Amino acid sequence: MSQEKVSIRFENVTFGYKSENPLLKEACFSVREDAKLTLMGQNGAGKSTILKLITGELKPDKGLIHFSKEAIIVATKQVMAREDLQCTVRKYFSHAFEEIPHNLDKRIDDVLKVVNFKTDLESVVGELSGGQQARLLLAYALIQQPDILLLDEPTNNLDRDGIDQLTMFLIMYPKTVLVISHDADFLNSFTEGVLHLDIYTGKIDKYDGNYSDVVEEIAARVERDRAKNAQLLKTIQDRKDKINFFSHKGGKMRKLASKLREEVNESEANLVDVKRDDRTIPDFIIPAQHFSEKIIDIKQIKIIENHEAKDVAVEFNFRKGDHVLIKGPNGIGKSTLLRALVESKNVNTSIHEDVKVGYYRQDFSGLNFEQTAYASIASMMSEPDNEKIRYTGARFLLNGEVLSTLVGALSEGQKGLLCFARFVIQEPGLLIFDEPTNHINFRHLPAIARALNDFEGCLIVVSHADDFVKQIEFNQTIDLAKLK
Repeated sequence: MSQEKVSIRFENVTFGYKSENPLLKEACFSVREDAKLTLMGQNGAGKSTILKLITGELKPDKGLIHFSKEAIIVATKQVMAREDLQCTVRKYFSHAFEEIPHNLDKRIDDVLKVVNFKTDLESVVGELSGGQQARLLLAYALIQQPDILLLDEPTNNLDRDGIDQLTMFLIMYPKTVLVISHDADFLNSFTEGVLHLDIYTGKIDKYDGNYSDVVEEIAARVERDRAKNAQLLKTIQDRKDKINFFSHKGGKMRKLASKLREEVNESEANLVDVKRDDRTIPDFIIPAQHFSEKIIDIKQIKIIENHEAKDVAVEFNFRKGDHVLIKGPNGIGKSTLLRALVESKNVNTSIHEDVKVGYYRQDFSGLNFEQTAYASIASMMSEPDNEKIRYTGARFLLNGEVLSTLVGALSEGQKGLLCFARFVIQEPGLLIFDEPTNHINFRHLPAIARALNDFEGCLIVVSHADDFVKQIEFNQTIDLAKLK
């Protein structure tokens, strides 16, 4: 591969937020111009960190990062920054430029067409739905006309139409794309290779092929290496047993023992450094609060169409054991309904005051980012129990080091797992999930789906992940598009 054809090259890059525990250890890889690759790795492995190293937000401790000459590098964010939520759409896009162009409105209109989104430029960003904000995040990157486009979970909060639109755009996009996502179908549709970041070694391996093929290839490699090591270990133990026997003999027997020691040393040197596959959370149960009365009463729902809201009279009552799916396209008001329920700002939507509510928000704004993960779990207890906190954290891959980290410094995937750890401790009577698959490693989703399906309290779910939704039995569905 010639130098001028390389868009990104990492040369022996080492980086860590803590010098004694680097995320990357002499990592080497290259990305050719116009390539479309997936960056894969366990939650917390450092995928988003790699993007920050590419944009220059972070600098490597050792090694060099090379780019094609004068390349414009732009990364999308996973979630809208809090300081941008108060901006108008026009003001938000103006931040993309050092000098605001005279044709800003036209450029905004053009890029919003690319992401299939119409809105008034005076609309406030924070009043848009999660899916609409996801389209804005992508449009914000595209308006800068990047040569290297870095996408961090771009399908989060997008409905099927939005994902299809994004997929078609990326297939046609003529420049370099590096994407982090846990949506296998989305990745398979346009990526041509995978950069796999190993959380245990801090190394990066490059694979050709689509996402699902690479996942299978890595799993097969793990099994081959384990089988090879098992055979070598058996041989080593057999040689050691013979060494112990022959070493007590004299003459030729002692020489044979010496030769066997050499063979043992050679076999131990040939043991393969097994690539440890991503760990998966085990099955878990979210205990439910005992509650026999009516939990939710909804008499009116606000439906949003073409940026105009109208109130629709309804009659929904939910109790313990009800599992409810709320459907509808981006921007119709699904998250608005969930917020109205939890915040009790609308007299026509209410939750019984004695019910404990577990609420999984799209942006994790229900978490205190200034607390440690340990304190966040402890806050769910009337009296903190150190052993229970650490045991529960470990079940969600939150080890001692992670528990001592501020919530705001966790990866988005770790924040998601932290929410589930909190629910296990909380024992809620009502669980409300707004896009629970966002940011979560796909390996964890079957266990999460089983936990939600088995939850004995009242459950409300908003999700565009069809494969995930199909794993949960819902006895009621509210399709907001049919209430208009």
